Amino acid sequence: MNQTAKDLKVTLSGVTLQNPVVPASGCFGFGYGMAEFYDIDILGSISFKGTTRDARFGNPLPRVAECSAGLINSVGLQNPGIDTVIAEELPKMREAFHQPIIANISGFSIDEYVECCEKIDKEEQVAIIELNVSCPNVHGGGMSFGTCCTSVAEVVKEVKKVITKPLYVKLTPNVTDIVSIGQSAVEAGADGLCLINTLLGMRINLKTRRPVIANRMGGFSGPAVFPVAVRMVNQVAHACGVPVIGCGGVSSASDVIEMMMAGATAVEVGAANLINPYACKEIIENLPIEMERLGIDSLSEIIGIV
Repeated sequence: MNQTAKDLKVTLSGVTLQNPVVPASGCFGFGYGMAEFYDIDILGSISFKGTTRDARFGNPLPRVAECSAGLINSVGLQNPGIDTVIAEELPKMREAFHQPIIANISGFSIDEYVECCEKIDKEEQVAIIELNVSCPNVHGGGMSFGTCCTSVAEVVKEVKKVITKPLYVKLTPNVTDIVSIGQSAVEAGADGLCLINTLLGMRINLKTRRPVIANRMGGFSGPAVFPVAVRMVNQVAHACGVPVIGCGGVSSASDVIEMMMAGATAVEVGAANLINPYACKEIIENLPIEMERLGIDSLSEIIGIV
């Protein structure tokens, strides 16, 4: 079959994406900067940089370091704050990108999550809200909500009261039972789930005898975490009954297909963008070729077949 006839479209809670490839939050900024390199309108969506109520500089430098088969980062949710994102970043993003946008929202209290989600929900450019309860790089926020079934349910329940857009909850892998966390989010009203965020890791510089990043520990991402991500996506997709956005170590078209077979409807690409700015473009271009090789006509047919 002709590669151009391949059907790459997927649907997340009524939102249709032209393909399942989505740059992950924190790895693509607000997108428009990448438009200098290629036409970003080829992307399925963009999950923009994690946004909090107030502007954040982030963690001390150094905060990103390479390691075997991946990266450790402790950026710490650097962002200009929700009001500036709405007033300045979204309009610039929309000039360069005309596909559905995923808004990644983080916070340090339920009230902050609610306030930010209520504000971003009013923006017509935003199609899906991605609730980040899984950032390992800030103290007292993000992952502190995502490691407990009760706190996940509470924040989801309160956010759902003030929004109309689909709500996807981004889960941390740094838990004993990710299925129970996902089920708690869904029971509280989540429309979908996104996983995994980074694994908590640490490396030491043998010469300086100090951690490679100033925050000591950080989020470990890259190809090394891919098997963990596939396993967790598979578990959660089968147990929770809602669409799943899979991420964690995805760096090729075959990775996208594998993640979708495990149960993901769409796939986020994170660390690969920091290594190769053209990563998402190359994955999208190679998807029809890989589909042809594997005898796949439509990506929607393979979601969760394993």
